[in-house]
Amino acid sequence: MTDASTAADDRDLLRRAAAAHTAAAQDVEAFLRRLPEVPGPAEFTEYANLITREEQMRADREAAADAAGLTIASLESDQGT
Repeated sequence: MTDASTAADDRDLLRRAAAAHTAAAQDVEAFLRRLPEVPGPAEFTEYANLITREEQMRADREAAADAAGLTIASLESDQGT
């Protein structure tokens, strides 16, 4: 039997991980909105940092989903390959 408080903690962790991933994705969007027409080295570095953070937050969200019992089989289709 699953402990109800553990399940609630897992769901809370998942909500927080999802919020952190959303915030990271929004930071990428904000960066892209202010990106100059000709990006320079500073913009490439900032973009790389933002994407790295967004990918880590996504991985954290997926791990939290697994812990909460929301593991999903691959969403990729094997059709046509």
